[in-house]
Amino acid sequence: MWNSLRLRILALSLPAAWLALGAAETPKTASAPRLLVANQTDRSLSIVDPVAGKLIAAVPVGGVTGHEVAASPDGRTAFVPIYGDSGVAKPGTDGRFMAVIDIASAKVVGTVDFGHGVRPHCVVYDPASKLLYVTTEIDQSVTVVDPKTLKIVGAIPTGRLYSHMLAISHNGSRGYTANVKPGTVSVLDMKARKLVAVVPISGETQRISISNDDRMVFTADQTKPQLAVIDTATNSVKTWIPLPSPGYGTASTADGRSLLVAMPAASQVAVVDLKTLAVLRTIDVPKAPQEILIAPNGRKAYVSCNQKNQVAVIDTADWKVEALIDAGRAADGLAWAK
Repeated sequence: MWNSLRLRILALSLPAAWLALGAAETPKTASAPRLLVANQTDRSLSIVDPVAGKLIAAVPVGGVTGHEVAASPDGRTAFVPIYGDSGVAKPGTDGRFMAVIDIASAKVVGTVDFGHGVRPHCVVYDPASKLLYVTTEIDQSVTVVDPKTLKIVGAIPTGRLYSHMLAISHNGSRGYTANVKPGTVSVLDMKARKLVAVVPISGETQRISISNDDRMVFTADQTKPQLAVIDTATNSVKTWIPLPSPGYGTASTADGRSLLVAMPAASQVAVVDLKTLAVLRTIDVPKAPQEILIAPNGRKAYVSCNQKNQVAVIDTADWKVEALIDAGRAADGLAWAK
């Protein structure tokens, strides 16, 4: 009788044991990717499910405007510099903080204090150095932040006013800032943390990106409908790409064949062939496109459309807008959290 009872107990307990074993051996699934959108007017960060195309959460970032955003490589943390309540080169408050947001809980969990008003604007995570670089306009510099300790660990002088946007080479050796009102680009040695050169562009320039092979840097002339192409070997303007309308944010496709250019006044995105450096086609998007982000798999391009509070999703296979995602008011900076 006792043996029979033991067998029944063992039989009943086996499923639970196997379930427990299965749970222990089953690897944890990776967190779902998230699209991050910095909203100027809402003063918030939108966290979006890019697969469902739906807003998950809107996180207030501290009472004044954050324009740009970056994510940690593990996809858990977002960084939003708090610029202030003004536009570039315009009067207003000078932000001094960067908000640190836990993406899973959609909460601000920390801040980086720059010590005084610096108008921190563009934040870039560099995989090579594993550091954050933040443009700090008032100080005419790029500030270096350790994302683990949230401590400032250095600064790189840009030598010019209004160093607004930043692009970094894929090996982390060079940085390039778009200096808006001087209309120049500063070339930075990221390892030595010094200014290498200043490249004249025009009376005013905006936004900046670098090609996949690090040979070309692109920045948009705001006085004419043309895009400057900087040769990174010579630190000089190699050529100009004529555009149908003044350009703004740019991004190279994953295959390195094309460059997408936001044209706010035309409410279009231009597709540039990077071999011929000519515009192949234009794509209509909602009003005032600002920034362009290519998904890691290269199949989609996300375009923030500032005056429509939306993000347009472009299929890079057929160059068609396949979806519109609602974000916050004055959607601007974009980042991918994997």
